Amino acid sequence: MKTVIVTGASSGIGFAIAEAYLKRGYNVVGNARSLDRLQTAAAQWGNPANFLPVAGDIADPATAAELFARAVAAFGKVDVLINNAGIFIAKPVADYTQEEVKSIVDTNLMGFFYPSQEAARHMGANRSGHIVTITASLALQPTAKVPALLPILIKGGLNSATRGLALELAGSNVKVNAVAPGIIDTPMHGKDEGTRSFLKALSPSGEMGGVRDVVEAVLYLTESGFTSGAVLPVDGGATAGTW
Repeated sequence: MKTVIVTGASSGIGFAIAEAYLKRGYNVVGNARSLDRLQTAAAQWGNPANFLPVAGDIADPATAAELFARAVAAFGKVDVLINNAGIFIAKPVADYTQEEVKSIVDTNLMGFFYPSQEAARHMGANRSGHIVTITASLALQPTAKVPALLPILIKGGLNSATRGLALELAGSNVKVNAVAPGIIDTPMHGKDEGTRSFLKALSPSGEMGGVRDVVEAVLYLTESGFTSGAVLPVDGGATAGTW
């Protein structure tokens, strides 16, 4: 039985990714800041015995180390890492506060680096594994309609880092890819019709994507034997160009 670590597993896209792997028979090690939220998620899945909650700040290298140590202790090894935890704050560059800058850098950048570093050590030694990072299609195709310099800066860096790490780990048979979602219909967008209409208009398809669309892309990448260094947009065509 394979084992996957999913960061940001207690809600939204991370919750759906963790659920999909559980349904496929994987052992799932889920991370979030709050143990209560992880336990609530587990209850929604029927408290499966193959789900291990590990709470902690993913920006802390000790949390990344604990994730892998506990996963190995419980299940033997880690086959897949999903770097899903992230914060998205869109606003004009002049309006970002120091607290917002630190929060985005910590979660989106350090929350990628330290788990990926642990994965490189562990999977490289085992000569097998998959790392998939959730980035953002906005970093591939910015738009003046959504000023969001910090997410573009960090997520764009993660897209490039995906390619770099894929090359670095290719000789160890570790595949490294990313999924770059566009506007995905999650509870964070609320139900206000004005907001939803604006978000739909950001896609050339005129629709928001579903969480399942992102999950299917992640599953494809982690089950592919010859795909590495790819950044896969899931955005209704938004990265194809301007419209």
